[in-house]
Amino acid sequence: MSETVETSVAPLLNVRRGKAAIEFYKTVFGAKVIFQTDSPDGEIVAQLQVGTSNFWVADESPVHGNSSPETLGASTFRMVLIVDEPDAVFAQALAAGAQSVWPVADQSYGWRVGRVVDPFGHHWEIGKPLEK
Repeated sequence: MSETVETSVAPLLNVRRGKAAIEFYKTVFGAKVIFQTDSPDGEIVAQLQVGTSNFWVADESPVHGNSSPETLGASTFRMVLIVDEPDAVFAQALAAGAQSVWPVADQSYGWRVGRVVDPFGHHWEIGKPLEK
């Protein structure tokens, strides 16, 4: 019998340095590696978990049309990380090599949020809803 799989959507981040990216996400966001495969030439594909959310990281593969933000010179999307302490996680990201796009602050739309770009070119909004 085949096992039923729960339908879900999870982003896959293409990066130039997969192993370094995994270490960054583990250090800064407390990511856990759920699955990882390494090719003989050192390229990786890994599934990571942060809280109850999963995302994937893979070394870019131009032959398959998978380019990193570093190659493109831009990111095509942002990740939103919801945490209890956005200021602390934002500071951890900066200490680990991310760059601030805009600092954590209370926004008029009811969120405390800031934005960084990680060392691999991916943009992360780090925040939480404000208490009403």
